Amino acid sequence: MKDKIAERSLRILVAGGGVAGQALAFWLTRGGHRVTVAERFPELRASGAQVDLRGQGIEAVERMGLLETVRGQLVDEPGVAFVDSRGRPKATIMANTSGKGRQTLTSEYEIMRGVLVRILHEATKNGTEYVFDKGVHGFDQDADRVTAHFSDGTSGTYDLLIGADGQGSRVRQALLPEGFDPYWRVGIHMAYWFVPRIASDTDIRDTCMVPGGRQIMRRSHNATETQVYFVVREESAEASAIHRAPVEQQQKFWAERFRDAGWQTDRFVAGMKDSPFFYSQEIAQVRIDNWSKGRVVLAGDAAHCASPYSGMGISGGLVGAYVLAGEINRHADDLPTALANYDRVLRPFVAEIQREVNPRILRVGMPMNKHAISAFQSATALACFFHIPDLVARFSTEDRGGDWRLPDYAGAHAARGA
Repeated sequence: MKDKIAERSLRILVAGGGVAGQALAFWLTRGGHRVTVAERFPELRASGAQVDLRGQGIEAVERMGLLETVRGQLVDEPGVAFVDSRGRPKATIMANTSGKGRQTLTSEYEIMRGVLVRILHEATKNGTEYVFDKGVHGFDQDADRVTAHFSDGTSGTYDLLIGADGQGSRVRQALLPEGFDPYWRVGIHMAYWFVPRIASDTDIRDTCMVPGGRQIMRRSHNATETQVYFVVREESAEASAIHRAPVEQQQKFWAERFRDAGWQTDRFVAGMKDSPFFYSQEIAQVRIDNWSKGRVVLAGDAAHCASPYSGMGISGGLVGAYVLAGEINRHADDLPTALANYDRVLRPFVAEIQREVNPRILRVGMPMNKHAISAFQSATALACFFHIPDLVARFSTEDRGGDWRLPDYAGAHAARGA
């Protein structure tokens, strides 16, 4: 028997209007709470590159009643090809569209981040107060309330503050002891942007390995745009610092790192300056022992970023929001119990998806020399010839996230008919 939603209505502030923040707004407003989402950008951040939904993340969207809407907006990416320096495919791993087993390198649920953000916003905008151009820069709290301090110099008092403000969370910085480093790094860096699509850009995602632990990826999400990804293995102070530098310096860094990479590098670098957006990041996970303190709690990447290589970043945010909101709705009159349950229920799932990121395996896919690249391509081609990736995916008993299952909360299944 499912618990009833608690009758007490809380005033809740969510810092961050991304996927996790809006998913929280979806479930919390259905629990009868008054939710304000504060987003530091001047408008909805309906931008970003391609993301995927996997495993429990798909079920979380289904419980929101939004799966059919998402299906109607998917990117057609039938598989991933490993190409040589001339762009010739050496091996291709297709998506698992059987509906059974495990997803491969590409999911059957590929969608642009901005599209998913807009879908969530459409589902939440009528019941949620959205405030833009206003970030949460700090807070004070006591036993009865939390006072958030905003970037415009104002403050507001709430029953609960949820930091869903991403991997570089300001709320998390204020919550943790000074000097504490929440990041687990793997020595890999990534940048991505858009360039105009050309006739040779197919729907298959191309991956080109370049000596020096470098990788170039190209994927096209519509008739006019192509996404470009540069990835490099590097453990240096310069590489770690570049992501906080001005965009012009970031672009110079990436152009220099890939100046001799061949393939379509010249085209991709030339398109940097005119891209509608450019993003550079260090591949890292957020690993902290406590997701809450008093009346402040972290969610999504702010709490447990698994990194892009987990394949579960977006799904993890959706699942975490579902669990946190479910526990708050169930125990609105006892927040310590709600937040303790959130940690207890979600922690095994987070541990599982973070384990998906194995630095040793990542390095195998980013060889340092031509001989290692040739060996990787040959082994992958042989495996594809015998349909091994397809068979492994179809007959796997579980997807990423293991056998962990979404809990049942009052009202969660009712949303399917919304």
